Formats: sequence, structure tokens, C-alpha cells
Amino acid sequence: MSDALDQYAAAADAFSTAPTLAEMPRRSLADKGIAGPTAAHAIEEIHTPFNLAYVTFTTGSSAFQNIVGVAHTEIEARCEATRRVMAAIGVKPGSRMLVTYPPLVNVFSKEALDRCGIEWFFLERSSRSAFIASLCRQQPDIVLGESSFIRASLAEAKQLGLTADLPASCKIVVAGTPLDLELLTEVAAQGYGVHDLYGCQEFGWLTLNGRPMRDDLALVPSPAGDGFHELVVGGLPMGDSFPISETGHVCDPLGKIITYRRRRTYPEYEVLITQTPVSSHETLDRAARTILRIKSRVVKISPELKTSCAVTELRLVPSLPGSQPIDPALLHITGPVATQALDDLVRAQVEVQATSKTDPVWHKKR
Repeated sequence: MSDALDQYAAAADAFSTAPTLAEMPRRSLADKGIAGPTAAHAIEEIHTPFNLAYVTFTTGSSAFQNIVGVAHTEIEARCEATRRVMAAIGVKPGSRMLVTYPPLVNVFSKEALDRCGIEWFFLERSSRSAFIASLCRQQPDIVLGESSFIRASLAEAKQLGLTADLPASCKIVVAGTPLDLELLTEVAAQGYGVHDLYGCQEFGWLTLNGRPMRDDLALVPSPAGDGFHELVVGGLPMGDSFPISETGHVCDPLGKIITYRRRRTYPEYEVLITQTPVSSHETLDRAARTILRIKSRVVKISPELKTSCAVTELRLVPSLPGSQPIDPALLHITGPVATQALDDLVRAQVEVQATSKTDPVWHKKR
């Protein structure tokens, strides 16, 4: 090698702003707050773009697990929903929470739990025996997990004669699948309170015991009919429909959304944006395609789109012709409050466009 080459390589290494692999920022399971075992996952390192706060996956309770990207612009809404959940449950800073399925932490976000002062921990192994041992030894203030798993585990603990070893008091927060109503009977003798938490990896926690935990939630007539209403978050349909009951949720008489009687919406709505505060049609088009990819939602732009408006407006459109007719006025959503989730994602796209790529080997134009 020539001296000139050696000098060039040394200078390039000394003054380069591009990192080596060892110098790249790393976001571990611990950094995301989900460093616990699951039998349903393998641990894989990936390159995550800076415009995402983190990457997670849907739980796969009813379908194949899909990748979900969470943008930095969404974190504040998740933190506020988490604050409301913890306040409603009556949780104080310093409370300890046993999480049976680590990816559930991603629905809160680690930052949200940190802000609430919650200390959380996981099972040694993802098994019923490990749960019983941890519940008895660690004495958590809160248990977060799937309701049938918790019910079966508590029943087994009693059969094993471990009732006296269970926590004297505990708040059971069920999530991930519809509430197993037999859990209420199982915990009655123990005196534990049960709370039914509904949400998803895509948008965080949405309701607790049938009550909304976000201001941008709406209920629209479900294409499925039969008195069901589909839940819409920030202008984006969830694909889940629920009955609304004036007699209340089984865990809270004031909660009207009966989340434990969930029905998948079919056919699903499409979202048609008719006006936007964004000045560029191209920016909104990019955001719509991004939402589709990282949130599994179909978002389209009206040919008569109005830009540079005060607020976002959109319409929900049944995705199949011949669907049950619904009053169009009920499917018209106007921001800013009612479209927060969508607006947060559009804002993420605007921020991406305002930041040039810093990797010199990845330029489409020279």
C-alpha cells in the first residue's frame, strides 16, 4: 500500500462523521423495557430508522403477527393515555407491576411507565408455574397479562395450597385478549380488583373498563350491524367493533364500551382524507402510504383534497360495495381533537422530510 493511501485512510477514519458498527446507537430489549422471556419470539437485531421511536409487533391473537412502527410524534399521546389508566386504577408512583408478556410494555411505551413511576418486571420463564412462583415471591402491586392465563394460574395456586402465599392485595389488569369473565369469580375470594384494558400495539391503550382513555376516540356504526359500533382512534378505524351498554361494563358500571364482547369488523372502513393543514399534497400522500405500512390501515386521499386548512377532515368509506347503508354524517370526522392519531403520523412525515439523510452511501441522487 502507498503512503498516500495510508494517510488518506487514517484521515478518513479520524474525521469521519459516519459511525462504525461498534459506534452505532443500540436499542436493546432493556432500553425498550421489554427484556423478558416469551415462548413466541426469537431475539433479532435489526437496523431501526431514526424516525421511529421503536419497532414492535402485533400480538397475533387472531392473525399473523405484523410489524408495527411507533413514531416519536406518537409518544406523548401514549404517555397521556398511560397516565389516565394508572390514575383510574389507583396506582401510585413506586408501585411494582408483574408483566406476564413483555411486549405489552410496548403498548404503554417505556417512557410512559417511567413517567408514572412504575417499576415493572417479568417472569423467569413464560410459564404458569413461573407466574405462580413470581406472584408469591415478588408480591407485586399490579399484575398485567392475559385473563385466561391469570385465571388458570390462580386456580392452580389454590389447588396447590398456596393461597396464603399469594399477595394480600393486588390489582389485576387484563389485556391482549377479551376478558375471561370467569376470572372475576376466581379472584372474588382473594379480594383482588380486576381491570379490563383494551388497546393495540399500533396505537397504545384506548379504553379501561369500557371508558375511553384518549380524547380522540369515536364510535361509528359498524358495517357488521347487530347494534355493534366500531372504535375509531384519531380518525383511524380499529377493525374492532363492540356493543354499547347503558348498564355498563362488568368491571365498571360507568363504562359503556363492552370490550369483552369484541367482534372483528367486516367489511372494514377505508379512510378518505378530504382536507388537511399540510400545504403539500405530496407530503400527505407519503404520510398515507406510511400509515398504511406501519399501522396496517388503508388511508387514501380525496381527488378534491383541500390543503393548508385549519384542521384535518376525513370520511370513513365502507371498503366493499353493497355494504349496509350508513348515514354519511356519522362517518365524517373533523379535527383537531378527533384526528390526533392521524395528525401525529402526518407530523412524523413532515419531520422526516425536514431532516436530510445523514448516511452518505444512501443517496438516490448525486
